[in-house]
Amino acid sequence: MKPWTPYLLAAATLTGCVAYTAKSTPDGMTAAGIGRTIYVDGPRITPLAVLEDRRCPIGADCMFAPMVRISARIHTGSGTQTRELVLGQPIPVADGTLELVRVTPESASDTEITAKDYRFTFRFMGGI
Repeated sequence: MKPWTPYLLAAATLTGCVAYTAKSTPDGMTAAGIGRTIYVDGPRITPLAVLEDRRCPIGADCMFAPMVRISARIHTGSGTQTRELVLGQPIPVADGTLELVRVTPESASDTEITAKDYRFTFRFMGGI
């Protein structure tokens, strides 16, 4: 084995573990797009897909409650799991709860939102 081989193996291993660094929102939270991994006060979250986006377009009167459901990979110290998250509904994760708190852009009646345009904001409330 060449003396530099362990360094190449380490570099190759680490490049797969680097999370996307996103800008914080004004309230201190972080948003991520589809396929981008972010840290959320402990767990790392990777949004995978939008399963349902049933938000009322801006300025429209709707007869239904808004709902956004996504699939996300959740990485914690005890492992990785794929879970469904619903906007505004916390789920138990590790020693706390994880919540999808915001989805942008806002829905508009004249524009279709593509997967690359979505940004998801999460909040993790850790246990004691």
